Amino acid sequence: MASAGAATLSDLDPGLLRGARVLVRVDFNVPLSSDGGVSDDTRLRAALPTLQDLREAGARVILVSHLGRPKGSEDPDLSLGPVAPALSDLLEAEVSLVTHKPGSEELRERIDAMEDGEVVLLENIRFLPGETANDDELAGNLAALCDHFVGDAFGTAHRAHASTDGVPRQVREKGGRAVAGHLMERELSFLGDTLAEPERPFVAVMGGAKISGKIELIETILPQVDRLLIGGAMANTFFQAMGLDTGESMVEPERVDMARELLDRAGDKILLPVDCVVGEEISSDASVRNVDRNEVGGADKIGDIGPRSREIFAREILGAKTLLWNGPMGVFEMEPYAEGTLHVARSLAEATDEGAVTVVGGGDSAAAAEAADVAERLTHISTGGGASLDLMAGKPLPGVEALDRAQDSDHEENS
Repeated sequence: MASAGAATLSDLDPGLLRGARVLVRVDFNVPLSSDGGVSDDTRLRAALPTLQDLREAGARVILVSHLGRPKGSEDPDLSLGPVAPALSDLLEAEVSLVTHKPGSEELRERIDAMEDGEVVLLENIRFLPGETANDDELAGNLAALCDHFVGDAFGTAHRAHASTDGVPRQVREKGGRAVAGHLMERELSFLGDTLAEPERPFVAVMGGAKISGKIELIETILPQVDRLLIGGAMANTFFQAMGLDTGESMVEPERVDMARELLDRAGDKILLPVDCVVGEEISSDASVRNVDRNEVGGADKIGDIGPRSREIFAREILGAKTLLWNGPMGVFEMEPYAEGTLHVARSLAEATDEGAVTVVGGGDSAAAAEAADVAERLTHISTGGGASLDLMAGKPLPGVEALDRAQDSDHEENS
């Protein structure tokens, strides 16, 4: 898979880190509650193994993250202020928010005054317009603060931004190390290595609204899988390719020919729903009914896979040794259309309990696993939606390509 082979924190001699200033790009793009606190600390907890190892090695840790999309200007509602105390509690060590800008004398003095094992968090990096532009000056100002770089923000690894791409390149140019953190390493392992050489049968479950956002993933994974189960609104486009009526359901008309070509190429690899849950509206109080896929029509809107499809999909899932799930089977946020997605999530958990490796591609699928209360039973849930899609589709990730290669690390450790 693309972007594999990055050197990792595990490759570094801990002696290299004692007293060293280490800039860590984390993904603390967390939801905030109405009272200004962190309402879901999943991403903070995901960063803990990397931060704990760095602290134990005596590194001076400088955290960089974004929050929301402030478009290059300060927005008090998107400050990382609430994150610092939440992380302090989890890390059981004080984490200070530092609001001085990169390149300022005040920030340089604050970093110079850090002690071994100390952790500071810089203010939202997207308050600065140079971040998303991958500005050399901003990258240089950040690189000047540190001796080494750790990339642990898999969720932004597909973005060539200053803090994900420019900084590690400049750190390497000045002789420092740039490696993947433990979270990034785990993501690359499961989304790259595991899916590149899966234990068989290998079954992928794909859903969501559109084929267009996942066509490259479908193209890449189709030759590798033994079965591809398709649900969600993207199944509607395949239904039209088969000549079926989809009523008033969401469809991508411009992708019907592509869906037809995929069906022709895939043979019996692709499995589509045989029945659907339909209503005249997609809402939380919709009146719905179950119909065969060839009985949809009129004002019907398909909102979920039907009960027979759930059982068929479950049988395929329970017979697999490796499973990939990306995208819900319906509008699972609304109770009338939730059961298909929840049934798939529970089936994946049951398969995992029986020894299968299950990889969930982040985003809505991760939310659905939480809603089904099975997230803890699945092998790996990715923290990156777009990044996971790009990696599984074989695209290079700028935030990984900018890091040292594993062979470089081996050479340096042995020289």
